[in-house]
Amino acid sequence: MVDILGGRHLVTRKGAAVEAEAALQNKVVALYFAAARCGPSRDFTQLLCDFYTALVAEARRPAPFEVVFVSADDSSQEMLNFMRELHGTWLALPFHDPYRHELRKRYNVTAIPKLVIVKQNGEVITNKGRKQIRERGLACFQDWVEAADIFQNFCC
Repeated sequence: MVDILGGRHLVTRKGAAVEAEAALQNKVVALYFAAARCGPSRDFTQLLCDFYTALVAEARRPAPFEVVFVSADDSSQEMLNFMRELHGTWLALPFHDPYRHELRKRYNVTAIPKLVIVKQNGEVITNKGRKQIRERGLACFQDWVEAADIFQNFCC
């Protein structure tokens, strides 16, 4: 993630700052573009939370996976409330970081929610992460790992 988030800080849902490079190294990264006011975002967030929990938070061997929330909310308070209410223990780009807008352009986000799965260099593995999770559940993760060229022997 050096290419797209290197040198930046991310935040936890509790507000703690985390260095992006350290938190995302050797992981498949899902950029989650969403907003609290959007019904489909709220619906999918619960599914994404379950997906993340099964892969990372409650797994015996946590998967090399991280979600980075890129807010499309109208205020930092709306973003924080959304994160505290529905999000998993994943990370977020701070609301006041203007890079949120650049990421939306770079990954051609024209509607939310959108889940873009990327390699360490920022190259897109799939821009249909939401659809893949809905249709295939945890099974889609192995395809992402193989495409990302990080942990060849990881098994769900």
